[in-house]
Amino acid sequence: MEVRENITNTLVPAKNDKQKWWQQITEYSLVVIFIVMFITMSLSVDHFFSIENMLGLALSISQIGMVACTMMFCLASRDFDLSVGSTVAFAGVLCAMVLNATGNTFIAIIAAVAAGSAIGFVNGAVIAYLRINALITTLATMEVVRGLGFIVSHGQAVGVSSDTFIALGGLTMFGVSLPIWVTLACFIVFGVLLNQTVYGRNTLAIGGNPEASRLAGINVERTRIWIFLIQGAVAALAGVILASRITSGQPNAADGFELNVISACVLGGVSLLGGRATISGVVIGVLIMGTVENVMNLMNIDAFYQYLVRGAILLAAVLLDQLKNRGSRD
Repeated sequence: MEVRENITNTLVPAKNDKQKWWQQITEYSLVVIFIVMFITMSLSVDHFFSIENMLGLALSISQIGMVACTMMFCLASRDFDLSVGSTVAFAGVLCAMVLNATGNTFIAIIAAVAAGSAIGFVNGAVIAYLRINALITTLATMEVVRGLGFIVSHGQAVGVSSDTFIALGGLTMFGVSLPIWVTLACFIVFGVLLNQTVYGRNTLAIGGNPEASRLAGINVERTRIWIFLIQGAVAALAGVILASRITSGQPNAADGFELNVISACVLGGVSLLGGRATISGVVIGVLIMGTVENVMNLMNIDAFYQYLVRGAILLAAVLLDQLKNRGSRD
């Protein structure tokens, strides 16, 4: 018995040390990769490390960054949302139509965000109470909402003539555009929600083990509805900002947007199996995705090849997630 206990006591610390070592490697590897990539691009790509390009890069990732904050909660709860791209487009179209009808920017924004919240609520309710898989539910919602956008706009872009609304997309504070400030605010707010609130802890607990969370007294269904409702609201806000930037509501906007958001989250360490997420990882994931696309544009790489690169990044992100899960189990 004593020999067996000695062997067990020897093996358990060794296993724990291996897990800690693996966690440290995976935690800091992404930051190192981004730093190395950023320095390499700054030295090798013309005009990359310039103030104008840095501000342009931040602006280009602002919508992805906003929605990635809420997608982080979906993935951490062992779900995901494929309808965010359609919600972005529909919210932009609806905002433009309400604005043209009422002439009131505030009412138009509220209507768009309310519509996005309703879409998210439907997703959450169907998934939580009808127990329909998130893939099927949000895939159906993606098609329905995209179709509604084309129907209400008659397949045409809805132009906006309101100077107040157009000014929102170009408004700057201290030389930084409003969409960038909104994205930074989202990073802070959702980072606090994830790390400092019961809502964040419940989300991670549900992703880790839904049944155990239910037995522990967590209202799993209500939490899931809130996760998707907030997801829809933020996606709609991103659609409003996009419509303001391009001065119109486009029913075909944000095509493939959901895959970019999910790629950024998974690349940032959010587990597809749920239960693991960090806001810092999501920020790095968004920055890597945006930097790669920015560099390809500066190098005038054909858009067809950019599809290949984005697909490769998504595959690499999934493989990295699998390696992390294996490392945590070993």
